[in-house]
Amino acid sequence: QVHLAESGGGSVQAGGSLRLACVASGYTYSAHPMGWFRQGSGKEREGVAVIDSAGNAIIADSVKGRFTISKDSAKNTVYLQMNNLQPEDTAMYYCGTDNIYCLTTYCLMSYRYSNWGQGTQVTVSS
Repeated sequence: QVHLAESGGGSVQAGGSLRLACVASGYTYSAHPMGWFRQGSGKEREGVAVIDSAGNAIIADSVKGRFTISKDSAKNTVYLQMNNLQPEDTAMYYCGTDNIYCLTTYCLMSYRYSNWGQGTQVTVSS
């Protein structure tokens, strides 16, 4: 069983930045994809950025150029650096992982994951 703990959310004005962190504990394996998903009010959960099973950073088109994902394997931690935040980025951000193998944008599909953190709220005001 994997436990995920997110941190770093908050409220910022448009154009601001936040850095989210997700620490994994329990059974972890470097080839398991791990990343960030978000769910806005009344919306479905969507993939934002994931480190896939090959260690590549997969970024959703909606945030490409503004968000970056990185992983510190020694700390079992994945980071999401969010720059130039916009009101449409307002959502609960969740860290997800699972005992699966996936590559490229397939890793952004939230239904593939069953291990989730409790989420951290990001609110961007205009």
